[in-house]
Amino acid sequence: MDSGYAAYAARRVLQAVVVILLAYVFTFLVISVLPGDPVTNTLRNPQNGFTEEQISRIVSYYGLDRPVGVQLWESLSRFVTGDLGVSLRSNLPVSRMIGEVLGSTLVLAASALAVALVLALAIGFGTRFLPKRAARLLRSFPSLFLSLPNFVIGLVLIQVFAFQLGLFRVIDAEGGLATFFAAVALGIPVSARIAEVLITNLDHEAGQEYAAVARSRGPGRARLFARHLLKPSSLPVVTVIAVVVGELLSGAVITEQIFGRTGIGSLVQRSVTTQDLPVLQAIVSLAAVVFVAVNLLADLVYPLLDPRVRLGGKRQKAAVPA
Repeated sequence: MDSGYAAYAARRVLQAVVVILLAYVFTFLVISVLPGDPVTNTLRNPQNGFTEEQISRIVSYYGLDRPVGVQLWESLSRFVTGDLGVSLRSNLPVSRMIGEVLGSTLVLAASALAVALVLALAIGFGTRFLPKRAARLLRSFPSLFLSLPNFVIGLVLIQVFAFQLGLFRVIDAEGGLATFFAAVALGIPVSARIAEVLITNLDHEAGQEYAAVARSRGPGRARLFARHLLKPSSLPVVTVIAVVVGELLSGAVITEQIFGRTGIGSLVQRSVTTQDLPVLQAIVSLAAVVFVAVNLLADLVYPLLDPRVRLGGKRQKAAVPA
């Protein structure tokens, strides 16, 4: 690994850290300061049943009796050390509450991304090597997938594969088949964006001279696709994958509710219902960390796929269709 790439990586990591910290500061200001003092308002609500001693202890922990700048500094200091605060409802550490459900959401999101990649690759391969009529039909799939909300797909999958065919039980939402169908519901709309970009770039690469030379040598379809077409088309696909992470995270919240999974989605719903603001702030901050981390990973992969990305320390993105 040369020094140029090391400097590039260090610069991107530093930028990612700054973005994460700014995202946390913004979240803190919006949730905890700008609307007034929602934490104290929640504590003072008679319906919540906090005693004066409990209120005093929570106010002291979050520094609500101190200037805003001090509150922000203390909150940020706890955040960088992994202390996400204490729930106003369960009196449990927020990091523990998130840790108990995060694994389920990550499994769902990763499975959905795998489903999306497989679908996008299958569509891309089919548009290049299937008969023209079938290829034209496949080219319409991304638009169709984009028009289908994941909750609609999820309800159809539950009705067909759970209730009618009995392949999985809705009461066993964490089972293997249930997770697979939840991932399909979440992955289908995501696959559309990846497939659109992949098809466009495969069409471009297929028209290049090197592709014609490769075809003249008579390699198999799979080898021609993987070695000569897919690899040079992969850079914009990496860009899109980094972008759709946010869609995976937001879609996972809805999909978990549809399939009855216990994950970040159920925690968000419960926290919104009970106005558990420390939990909401932690989840928003965690989503920002995941999104920035995935985009950082994409930034670090670009130069490995195309060394020209490092020229001048700037990223040369391939065109992505609107």
